[in-house]
Amino acid sequence: MINPAELDLKEEVVIRVTRVSKVTSRGKNFRFGALVVVGDGAGHVGIGQGKAGEVMSAINKAKEDAKQNIVKIPLVNGTIPHKIISRYGSSQVMLKPAAPGTGIIAGAAVRAVVEQVGIQNILTKRFGSNNQMNVTKATIKALSDLQDAFSIASKRGITVKEVFN
Repeated sequence: MINPAELDLKEEVVIRVTRVSKVTSRGKNFRFGALVVVGDGAGHVGIGQGKAGEVMSAINKAKEDAKQNIVKIPLVNGTIPHKIISRYGSSQVMLKPAAPGTGIIAGAAVRAVVEQVGIQNILTKRFGSNNQMNVTKATIKALSDLQDAFSIASKRGITVKEVFN
């Protein structure tokens, strides 16, 4: 478990704010839902959801939820260690490492997550549903499933140099 108080978190990014109405005999009751991503730009990121009667309350709830869901992501020279494809619901996301100077080639939901992690060079592609919630969760799932060379070498009982051969 990662303690968010120990991290120097950047400003949160609001991915989506939705308005939901409930029709009653007295009229319509509006509530708001927010999807927020927080990160420190050094390999830590979390997403959260919040619902409230006001937009700012929903964003604050989502921010607190995101702080409780922070995960550590392995980074290599400003990009990810290897290509990965992940699925959440009917959304599928492919993340691919890129050479320095490429920048972030991504849509809005994936871009928000990747920027909060601190990745500078990456290629991404979304397949299937473009639901921002599912795309965001698929991105977090893909990033958390990444493995660095040190963990692979220790699991296999070989040196890091042998991993690349």
